[in-house]
Amino acid sequence: MKINEFLQEHLLYLDGGMGTLLQAQGLGPGELPERWNLSRPEVITEIHRAYYDAGSHIVNTNTFGANILKFTPEELDEIIRAAVENAREAIRTSSGSQPKWVALDIGPTGRMLKPYGDFDFEDAVACFAETVKLGVKYGADLIMIETMNDSYETKAALLAAKENSDLPVFVSNAYGEDGKLMTGASPAAMVAMLEGMGADAVGVNCSLGPKALAGVVEEYLAYASVPVILKPNAGLPRVENGRTVYDVPPEEFAADVSELIRRGVRIAGGCCGTTPAYIAALTAASAGIAPVEIVPKNITCVSSYTHAVIFGDAPILIGERINPTGKKRFKEALRAHDMEYILNEGVAQEEKGVHILDVNVGLPEIDEVEMLRSAVCELQAIINLPLQIDTSDPVAMEAALRRYNGKAMINSVSGKQESMDVIFPLAKKYGGLIVALTLDENGIPADAEGRAAIARRILAEAEKYGIAKKDIIFDPLAMTISADNSAAKETMRAVRMIRQELGCHTSLGVSNVSFGLPARDMINSTFFALTLGGGLSAAIMNPYSAEMMKTYHTYCALAGLDENCAGYIAFADTLPQPAAPTAPAAENKASAKSEDFSSALQRTIIKGLRDQAGEAAAQMLENKDALQIVQEEIIPALNTVGEGFEKKTVYLPQLLMSAEAAKAAFEVIKSRTASGKTADKCAFVIATVKGDIHDIGKNIVKLILENYGFAVTDLGRDVPPERVVEEVVRLHAPIAGLSALMTTTVPAMEETIQLLRRDAPWCRIVVGGAVLTKEYADAIGADKYARDAMEAVRYAEEIDRGLQ
Repeated sequence: MKINEFLQEHLLYLDGGMGTLLQAQGLGPGELPERWNLSRPEVITEIHRAYYDAGSHIVNTNTFGANILKFTPEELDEIIRAAVENAREAIRTSSGSQPKWVALDIGPTGRMLKPYGDFDFEDAVACFAETVKLGVKYGADLIMIETMNDSYETKAALLAAKENSDLPVFVSNAYGEDGKLMTGASPAAMVAMLEGMGADAVGVNCSLGPKALAGVVEEYLAYASVPVILKPNAGLPRVENGRTVYDVPPEEFAADVSELIRRGVRIAGGCCGTTPAYIAALTAASAGIAPVEIVPKNITCVSSYTHAVIFGDAPILIGERINPTGKKRFKEALRAHDMEYILNEGVAQEEKGVHILDVNVGLPEIDEVEMLRSAVCELQAIINLPLQIDTSDPVAMEAALRRYNGKAMINSVSGKQESMDVIFPLAKKYGGLIVALTLDENGIPADAEGRAAIARRILAEAEKYGIAKKDIIFDPLAMTISADNSAAKETMRAVRMIRQELGCHTSLGVSNVSFGLPARDMINSTFFALTLGGGLSAAIMNPYSAEMMKTYHTYCALAGLDENCAGYIAFADTLPQPAAPTAPAAENKASAKSEDFSSALQRTIIKGLRDQAGEAAAQMLENKDALQIVQEEIIPALNTVGEGFEKKTVYLPQLLMSAEAAKAAFEVIKSRTASGKTADKCAFVIATVKGDIHDIGKNIVKLILENYGFAVTDLGRDVPPERVVEEVVRLHAPIAGLSALMTTTVPAMEETIQLLRRDAPWCRIVVGGAVLTKEYADAIGADKYARDAMEAVRYAEEIDRGLQ
C-alpha cells in the first residue's frame, strides 16, 4: 500500500531520536554520525529495528546531515546507499507486523541563505537535490525534510525534493518558545507556502516537548488541509550523573502526544531524547484513538517570511506604487537599476498600512526577468509584507516565484487559453494566489453575467491542474465611467455575483474607474466604498491617497471590523498633519525621513536600507563628529531594533538587515575620518564547536556584536577545543562564545569549556544553540546561556562594563 493511501484512514507513527542513542553506543564528540552507516551498520540497523518493533511505520535514514557541504560526492553516495540498506535490513528483521516505510531524512545545511548569509538560494536547492537524487537511486519510499528553522531554506529543500523525485514529501519545522521559526515565520505562513508547493504532510518537530508545542500544533490544525505531523522532544535536556537526560518520561510523553492526536494530529513520533520506549508507549496510548478526518480548510491567503494574510471579512489593501505606469521617476529608476528607489517605495507603503505590495517592474527596454527577480529578493529582505508579483512575462514570473520566500499573489491569469496554459503550471509548482482577470479572447464582457461566465471557465480549467478555487481571486475589472456611465455599476454587480454565486474572493484596481476625469480621488474613494459594501475582498490602491485611506478606515469601523475603532482613531490622529505626497519622501534617497525617526540615518538603519545608510552617514559627517554619530545615531537605532527583537515585534531577518545597514554606516565613517570606527569594546572569541558545521547562530551573534563595538574573532565552525583555548589565551579575551546545533556535538562544547577553565580561567563563556537550555548550559559549566543574539550582546556589554 502506498503511504498516502494508508494515511487517509490510519494514524502514522514515526521513529524517535537517533543522536542520543548513538552517543550511548560510543559516538565521540565531533564524530559525524552519518559515517556510522558505513563503519557501524549493525548499530544503525539495530536502532531502526527497535523503532519498527516499537510500532513505527516510518524510520528516518541516518542521513540528517548528509549533504555535499559535509561529504565528498563519492562518500555521500556511499553513506546514503548504506543508510537506506540499513533501514531495509531493519524492516526485514523486525518483529512488527505493521506496514513499514523508509524515509530519506534531510536536515538543514547549517548555512544561512542570502541576503542574511552567504549561501545562495539556488546553491541550497542544488545541495539538497544531490541528497534527494541519491535517496531516490537507492530506494527510499518518501522524503522527510525536518528540523528546518528558516522558511527560505525549507522552500529550497522542498523544491529540490519535488524537482528531483516523485516521492511523497513530509516537511517539519522547528519552532521556538514564541511559536515562530528562527527567521520569524508563523505556522500559518508555513502551511500556506508548503501546501501551495505540494507538501504531502506538514508539521513540527524538535525544539520543545509536546505540551510546549501544543499551541503551534493547534495553529497547524486550524490552517492545514493535509496531514499534520508532530515529532516533539522528550521535553528539555539536563545533565544527570554526566549523562544527558530529558525531563518528560515515556508515559507522560505518550499521553501528551495522544491528546494532540485526538485533536487532529495524524502523523506522530519523537525527536531529541526519545527512544523506542517512547514510541512503544505512544503506540499503546493512542491505539484506540480514531483518526480525525482531514478536511479542506478553504482558506484564501498569501504569506511572507513572517506571516499569512487571510482574505475574509476585513478588506485587504494592496499597494500599487511599485509600478512604472504613469510614473516618470520610477521608469528612470528602473533604467538605472536604482533598487533603492524601489525599496523606498515599498517601505513608504508599508508605513502607510498596506497589507500586500504589488511589484511590477515591466519596461520594454530593461531585462525584466533579472529586474523582477532582484526586486523581489531585495524587497523581501527588508519588508515582511507579502508580495503580489505583477508581470505578463511568464519567464519573469517564474524567476520571481522561485525566489519568493512565501506564498505570493500571482498577477495575473485571464480566461484566454494561452494565459491559463502558462500560469496554472507555475502556480501548481510554486504555489500562489492567482489573480484571475475576467476577460478572454473576445475581450472584457460589458455585463456582469459575461464576466462571471469567464470566471466559471477559469475555475474549471484550474481544477484540471488540481488548483482549488480558494487559490483564485477574481478581478472583475473596473472600467472608466468617462467612456461608459454604466461601467461602475456592472463591475459592482460582478463583484457581488462572483462572491455570492461562485464563493470566490475579488480584487479590483480601483483607480481605473476614474481614468480621464478630474478630481479622481473623489470618484475612486466613493467607488471603493460601494464595492466594499458589495463584498470586495481586496483593492489595488494608492495608500498615499488620504481619501482612499479615509474610506478604508471608515468602512472597517462601520462594518464592525475595527475593534474599539482603534484603527480609525489612530488614522484620524494623523489627519491634521500635512497631506502625504504622491510619491515617497525619498526622491533624494539619503534624505528620506519620517517623523517617527529622529534622523534619516536612524530610519535607514531601522528599516535595513544598507546603501542609504551609508549615504545618510556621509551627509551627517558634514555637520557632526564621527563619535557623536556612532553614539547618538547608530547605537540608538540598533538598540531600537534590538529591543523590538527582544519583545518579538521585530524578527531575525529585520535584525540582520539593520545590522548590515549599521555596518554600512560604520564603513563610511571609517573611510572618511582619520580614526574611523574601530572596536572600542573588549575581545570576544566565537566558534561553532568541533563536529558541528552549523554556523547560522554564530554568524548572527558575530554580526550584532561587531555593530556594538566588540572586537570579535570568529574561528569558524567545526573548531577543536584546543584552537578555541589557543586564541582566547593569545588575546587574553575576557569572553568566549560557543555554538552547537546538534545533541551529538554538545559533548565537544563541554570539552571546550573544561579546557578553557583550565587554561584561561579569567574567560567568561557564553553558549547557545537549538539543543541547549539554561539548565543544560549550567550543567556543562558555561557562565551564560543566551537564547538569542541580543541576549549574548547584553551579557557581553555587562562584562565589558565590568572591565572599565
